[in-house]
Amino acid sequence: MKQYLFVLSFFVSSIIYSQSNASLLNHYKEYYKQMKTQGDVQGVINALTHLSILSPDQARKDTLAVLYMNEGKHIQALNTIGIAQKENDSDMAVEVKARSLQMVNQIDRSVEHYEELYRRNPNSLVAYELADLKIQLDDLLGATKHITFGIANSKSDVMRTFYESQSQYQVPMKAAFIYLKALVRFKENKSLNIDAAIEIMDEALVIAPNFNLAKISKEALLSQKIIQ
Repeated sequence: MKQYLFVLSFFVSSIIYSQSNASLLNHYKEYYKQMKTQGDVQGVINALTHLSILSPDQARKDTLAVLYMNEGKHIQALNTIGIAQKENDSDMAVEVKARSLQMVNQIDRSVEHYEELYRRNPNSLVAYELADLKIQLDDLLGATKHITFGIANSKSDVMRTFYESQSQYQVPMKAAFIYLKALVRFKENKSLNIDAAIEIMDEALVIAPNFNLAKISKEALLSQKIIQ
């Protein structure tokens, strides 16, 4: 009899828990919809966090990580989906890992994920990030490979945004790649290649006269030339 009562109690408790869990799940689904309607990003993050606990789902985790990344919360984004490479990662997850690791200055690890993005879908935007990061790592041969691809495959309507000035601005991707080409040329031999690097910078400025970063870099090279 006691065993029967225990089983019955367990069965009833399971039903109550299932109903409670379903009720909470429906609540947070509605809450999620409402927060999206109101444009409340933190509310959406809270809703997805609860939904991920109540009903674990990788797509929700990926979306949550993207929201964190877009809010500049890169550590939280990485804590949500991890930093390890996984074959079954969605493109969204790979991009979050690449960009967030880049933003927290984990350059080597960031490159690994950008390489995976590039393997899945070679395009000028990813090629630029890889070239830029590889220059920072002094992998000039690897950077040159991506620069060559980028210059050859940059479409005139695809732009690269820069943020180093007081207000952000955009330049054509081809100009951005030519700028990186100048950096590579300079780093190949910092004492002998100043003039060649300046000449390449000028090519970028012809395409994008508003390219502030190229102007600053050119001025720095000219200053170094005077010192020498």
